Amino acid sequence: MQFYLDGYRPGDPFVEQPHPSVTARSGSLPDEVDVLIVGCGPAGMVLAAQLARFPEIRTAIIDRRKGPLEVGQADGVACRTVEMFEAFGLADQLVSEAYWVNEVGFWRPDPEDPSRITRTGRIQDVEDGLSEFPHVIVNQARMLAYLRDSMARSSSRLEPWYGLQAADLDISPDGSTPVTVTVRHVRDGVGTGETSTIRARYVVGCDGARSAVRTSIGQELVGDAMNQTWGVMDVLAVTDFPDIRLKAVVQSANQGNLLIIPREGGYLVRLYIELDQVSDREMLDGRSVDPDKLVAVANRILHPYSIDVKSVGWWSVYEIGQRLCRKFDDVPAEEMSARLPQVFIAGDACHTHSAKAGQGMNVSMADAWNLGWKLAAVLRGTARPELLHTYSDERQKVAQELIDFDREFARMMSARPRTSPDDEDGVDPAAFQEHFAAQGRFTAGVATRYEPSMLTAADASSSPAEGFPLGMRFHSAPVVRLADAKPVQLGHAARADGAWRLYVFADSPDPTSSGSRARALFEHLASEKSPLIRFTPAGADPDAVIDVRAVFQQGHRDLDVGQLPAVLVPRKGTFGLVDHEKAFCPDPTATDIFDLRGIDRAQGAMVLVRPDQYVAHVLPLDGYDELADFLAGVLLDA
Repeated sequence: MQFYLDGYRPGDPFVEQPHPSVTARSGSLPDEVDVLIVGCGPAGMVLAAQLARFPEIRTAIIDRRKGPLEVGQADGVACRTVEMFEAFGLADQLVSEAYWVNEVGFWRPDPEDPSRITRTGRIQDVEDGLSEFPHVIVNQARMLAYLRDSMARSSSRLEPWYGLQAADLDISPDGSTPVTVTVRHVRDGVGTGETSTIRARYVVGCDGARSAVRTSIGQELVGDAMNQTWGVMDVLAVTDFPDIRLKAVVQSANQGNLLIIPREGGYLVRLYIELDQVSDREMLDGRSVDPDKLVAVANRILHPYSIDVKSVGWWSVYEIGQRLCRKFDDVPAEEMSARLPQVFIAGDACHTHSAKAGQGMNVSMADAWNLGWKLAAVLRGTARPELLHTYSDERQKVAQELIDFDREFARMMSARPRTSPDDEDGVDPAAFQEHFAAQGRFTAGVATRYEPSMLTAADASSSPAEGFPLGMRFHSAPVVRLADAKPVQLGHAARADGAWRLYVFADSPDPTSSGSRARALFEHLASEKSPLIRFTPAGADPDAVIDVRAVFQQGHRDLDVGQLPAVLVPRKGTFGLVDHEKAFCPDPTATDIFDLRGIDRAQGAMVLVRPDQYVAHVLPLDGYDELADFLAGVLLDA
């Protein structure tokens, strides 16, 4: 991370200087904002953390709770989510604290004695090379705390407002703040009778499955329950079950199924316990489930092993169902050509599913990551307002894929093991293990692929960088930074700052020679015809909208930093300091990035990446006009 751009100051360099607007605030609930976020869950907090990077955008986030979440709820953090947290500078803390899911154990009834379970196999959780980060487990409350800390350290000093519940919402096309939200004040879950009004340019409902914002725009969750009930509990326990510190899937013959998720800290473990519709009917009908009864069911499933629970940190019971909204904003499909969205919904407000695949929190955060930079770009005047239509288009399709995946995964997870080849109702444990492994890219969060749109170019017949598929996340790789010889991950150049990244993978000639296509490109990017000049507002840093990075084929000791083109050593900040972190070379201790990502060494390539780290376009180094035309479809001339 870079700091001291505008002057050295003592203390924690990760705490930004407060923006002038912060000192002017009264400390009371604002009457008018640019963006009002309803809900301090995973989606709401990612969105708030993103908008906190832009103090000129007036943002408020409210929640009906009396304070921050302390325990329980989601805990699985996919590789892709850790990549996103890296852009906020939070990945190191997250990875250090979390439990790493390295392998998964599978258990089934012993064929010789079906009343007992036996291990059938163990597999690697994340395939090699899928991400530079692991799949980890950490309490949702901690994830939200990381984001709150990020907001508090930002120049906007954004903080949530608790004890406030959105009660009513009115949209009027007139005025600069067309959405009026009536907010009910809540104490200990009960309304106080006091209300407030907040006017906003945009409202985002991250207020869960019972979303008042969703209801206000006429959307509804559509889907079916699966008639499956599970208990979940975080426990400190003593057990002779050998895989208690591995993620483990346990299928019993006729006592139900169990999913074991070790938690951070070395001792805590989460148990997802299936409640059988026959054996557990009495307590389900009587709604008499409690921790002791859940532990009894767990022991029933684990036979011949046992678990002695010493302490319960949190527990809950839920029914599995998959439900989805048709649209994630307030504009009906037939009116999209005439209206722009003012109200959005994200996370559980627009899609709900089981917790088995660990996707709920991750997909909710990805919703907000998709929306946040788009709202910021429109509000800051750098992008076309039509950009906001792409949020619902992109994320609704992703949610539908998740619903389809979750329905099959939850069915297989809850099915009893097949007892014979003719048993059509059961599931072959070996087939379930194969299915689990085959879906690893999906559960890691890296399978998302956005379709062609104003943000994603259509696939060409051939690509000069086959390892960067259009519409998929930019897959990082190891490189060495030229100026200081530091081994780094190329993808970590991306920050949650709303900027596009243009990665220039140079062709093979010396980049200072006349035959270098990369040199010609850098000269073009420094000329009056440059998209950098065209789309960057006056007075902004040269990389504020489009951040250019280069990867050369030569070794880092074979190039002269003093001969780098001006685009790669831009002057920034109050003092016009030089940014020396734009140029990279292959890492000699790892597979060369040009080979790893299938980049044409003779041609080189431009890879244009969206602010949310998804590949928008791949072009040859001389594709100047194509680059400018694509960006002009999204960005506004400065």
